[in-house]
Amino acid sequence: MGSACSSGTKTSSRSSASVTVDRVVDGDTLVLIIDGKKEKVRLIGIDTPETVKPNTPVQCYGLEASLALKAMLPAGTKVRIERDEEARDRYQRLLLYVYRQADDVFVNLQLVQQGFARIMSIAPNTAHAPYFAAAANAANAAAIGLWGACPR
Repeated sequence: MGSACSSGTKTSSRSSASVTVDRVVDGDTLVLIIDGKKEKVRLIGIDTPETVKPNTPVQCYGLEASLALKAMLPAGTKVRIERDEEARDRYQRLLLYVYRQADDVFVNLQLVQQGFARIMSIAPNTAHAPYFAAAANAANAAAIGLWGACPR
């Protein structure tokens, strides 16, 4: 699915940097080592329930989402990264699409497909928004993950 989503997107750019997972913070945030430098990264286009946000209780399916991302991207995993129009958010996190290098799994999309994340499209970073919307609709219809476990 990664190749279908990344072909023809004029707003995205790929990196040839050496990128390795340092750690997962929560279901949609991680720390990557990019060319030897640690960078906090927010996955573009998705939103998982909160688990570590200050003054916010752990939300329904938040722990499951965090564990899913940790299982997908254990420390040391090599990844390929792709950015969109805006490089950073207001917290100075890099905004990225992440692909597991070993099998080219599009991590952002897989989290939505498996019901660990909802979509969160913020212009201008919307290169893959149609794919995320379709995946969220399918997961919701099948009551997968948070769609079946959490109140709406």
